[in-house]
Amino acid sequence: MNLLQRIATPCLVLMLALVVGCASTSKQAGTGEYLDDTVLTTKVKAAVFNEPTLKSAEINVETFKGVVQLSGFVTSQAHINKAIEVARSVNGVTSVKNDMRIK
Repeated sequence: MNLLQRIATPCLVLMLALVVGCASTSKQAGTGEYLDDTVLTTKVKAAVFNEPTLKSAEINVETFKGVVQLSGFVTSQAHINKAIEVARSVNGVTSVKNDMRIK
């Protein structure tokens, strides 16, 4: 039993360190959240690209913990509103921050 404890204790400490190391903080996403955000960014970019009224090449999308930030240049306030609406419609988006500008 002593040998089992000698092996199990370091393994448990290592597993605990890995779990804590992959956890997120308020300013840094964990590994799983990073991948979720990457998928969410891709989905939002695809939704914006598939919207015929928007110039998707000039709209940038970034995601952090489910919050999508849109930036770039559009030609009207209607395009800003449409981009926000499209981003909000993507499943998994918790909120949308607008940093787009009218040129």
